[in-house]
Amino acid sequence: MIASVSGPVAALAPDTAVVEVGGIGMAVQCTPGTLSTLRVGEQARLATSLVVREDSLTLYGFADDDERQTFELLQTASGVGPRLAQAMLAVHSPDALRRAFASGDEKALTAVPGIGKKGAQKLLLELKDRLGAPRGAVAAPAPAATAGWQDQLHAALVGLGYAPREADEAVAAVAPQAEAAGGTPQVGQLLRAALQTLNRAR
Repeated sequence: MIASVSGPVAALAPDTAVVEVGGIGMAVQCTPGTLSTLRVGEQARLATSLVVREDSLTLYGFADDDERQTFELLQTASGVGPRLAQAMLAVHSPDALRRAFASGDEKALTAVPGIGKKGAQKLLLELKDRLGAPRGAVAAPAPAATAGWQDQLHAALVGLGYAPREADEAVAAVAPQAEAAGGTPQVGQLLRAALQTLNRAR
């Protein structure tokens, strides 16, 4: 129904961007990697997928059409709703997911909060042939502003279901990696590293 939205970014929250379209502010749920590419006041175009429920209409936003299509394909598996599909895209790019399903990589799927070993095995069976073959090298996430990467990462982890204390520990654990990146720490990469740290701790 709503395939994309374009307009100035009116506001940003830990998991939502508000994009002004024809004078209307559209709230769009996005992954931390997508949010890190947006700036308040600047023009943006997000590919979108509208999820309709009896009691809600939720618009999910993506950096490109490939992410949106992957999001929709993931939900064709039983037990995968929009939040889990978005969590999978927060941890892995579409091409990384295609590689994981093509190679039967359980470990890559269990890195996603909410997916255990049995769930990963079930998803591999259901989705192996639906996502298609990998299309090439994984594109690096766009760099986020240096200021506030800790807040972005913390909010993303809490949004994925971790306790604030766990999120604090994970942010501290990846701080050396962020410092090594110099002036442009990439929130998408740091999120993957933080999730690996949390999974080892559990």
